[in-house]
Amino acid sequence: MDIREALYTTRAMRRVKPDPIPEDVQMRILDAAIRAPSGGNNQNWRFMLVDDPAKREQLGELYKVCIDLLWATIYKDKMDDAESDSTDPEAVQMRKIIKSVGWAQDNFASYPLLLFAFDRNDSSGGSIFPAIWSAMLAARAEDVGSSLTSVLAFKNSETFEILGVPEDKGWKMAACIPMGYPTGTWGVAERDPVHEVAYRNTWGDDVGFVIDEPLWSPES
Repeated sequence: MDIREALYTTRAMRRVKPDPIPEDVQMRILDAAIRAPSGGNNQNWRFMLVDDPAKREQLGELYKVCIDLLWATIYKDKMDDAESDSTDPEAVQMRKIIKSVGWAQDNFASYPLLLFAFDRNDSSGGSIFPAIWSAMLAARAEDVGSSLTSVLAFKNSETFEILGVPEDKGWKMAACIPMGYPTGTWGVAERDPVHEVAYRNTWGDDVGFVIDEPLWSPES
């Protein structure tokens, strides 16, 4: 797969099939992840694949609770707007996100594979998140969809207990990445254009160019 296709089409794919992901595909995903940059080459990371049905069921119950907590706290204002009849683009987009996350909330236990990433002494996430993104790009190259969630941090101790992670060794759960073969199709995510979100040299100064359409498309 062309690298630009992977970069432009790797987006949150929450709706997936329960079909198992072959071990050789899992190997390629993880092997790509550990090739990512690591500060000082310390490699203070650990990864865990979870495909055990009983553990997925337990984690699914936690995920449901955590999503409800997310909506009731951090995203409360956005939820209030989304639940209104507002036609504001942000409210409309939020309703789409709620529906997508709702599917994950109802079907978390059916994800065939969960990838957990843990880090230690990496307060900025500067080492672990490149590895996570490499895993997601590698999954895309295998036609495996993925999404990133950190919401299980609401129930960190319970998650650690299910996974057997020691709580006294300094490990922090950076993210959980549910994976599976998508039920939908790949596409280029809609985003505010570069020239509206980027500056040059000084905050607020024009970046110097305008990009009205994505610079890569399936027809490229």
